[in-house]
Amino acid sequence: MAKTVNSAFKEFMKNTVNLDPNDTAAARDDRNKLRDRIHALEEKVYRFPRLATDDDIDFGSFARRTKKRPLDDVDMLFCLHADGCTFTDVGITGIDIDVNNSSSNLNDYKNAEGKLSSIKVLNKFKSSAAELYQYRSADLNRRQESVVLKLNGKDWRFDIVPCFITTEVNSSNFYLIPDGNGKWKKTDPRIDQKRITENNKHHEGNLLSIVRLAKYWNSRATMPSIGSYLLENMVINCFANSSPITNFMDLNIVRVLDYMQVAIFNDVYDPKGFYGNLNELSDEDKRKVSERAILDLARARHARELEDHSPSGSHKECINKWREVFGPEFPIYA
Repeated sequence: MAKTVNSAFKEFMKNTVNLDPNDTAAARDDRNKLRDRIHALEEKVYRFPRLATDDDIDFGSFARRTKKRPLDDVDMLFCLHADGCTFTDVGITGIDIDVNNSSSNLNDYKNAEGKLSSIKVLNKFKSSAAELYQYRSADLNRRQESVVLKLNGKDWRFDIVPCFITTEVNSSNFYLIPDGNGKWKKTDPRIDQKRITENNKHHEGNLLSIVRLAKYWNSRATMPSIGSYLLENMVINCFANSSPITNFMDLNIVRVLDYMQVAIFNDVYDPKGFYGNLNELSDEDKRKVSERAILDLARARHARELEDHSPSGSHKECINKWREVFGPEFPIYA
């Protein structure tokens, strides 16, 4: 319960939008323990792929601190030694990896064409990780791009992704991860991390919060769901090249809604330069998201007016109007 708009948003962010600090600490601890256990598989499991542990990297919204409640997944990249492998980019069909070292364990995971199969590598991680202590299940995700490990007694799971890091060419390199079809594809979480970190710093530490708030707004069952990564990049784009935003979330969300009503129809390009347009929503879904943004923008602007001209002389009507935007989890006036 809150008496002012600012206190209502602070309470909302703390108790509903932002991750519980205890969950964050526990998940990081679980992540560290899991990393040690996966590293140990190289010695314990017959013909397990040789690991290049120095190049492991955490990725995803949990690592970038843009994840909203609930904490449901934690993403981890586990880097493999290439052992002399080479890759060939074959365009839209993916990337082929050739195993050139006859003594490498990676020979066990080749497909019928003699290329390294990302599905076979994933299945080796799955079968090996299934025996780890404290993990109740291991399976491939539906896109066949990661191994999903679920813990006993925890709400969050781990998405484990085997990968390779390429050698540097012109001071640049990147990661290769499973593409879901047995081949491999490019990614580089370092670029995403640098982008959100630099933009958040420019906005004096306030960008992460508005990204989470925008994700909460989109998660309500009032419109089609925008992918978390797509929405995150749209919010960053919304505030790109602008003066630093404040910590007043009511002002910031008005700007996001105003931006979304039109920007949802536009292409949103992968900042890493690997995947082209990230906005693959159907025209109908784009229209529905735009309509919701227009409706909630009108409510948000009305709420801003009520903050200055409330009939009761309090913030009661304003807070109630924000509840129309964010739903019953938004604090009530009291």
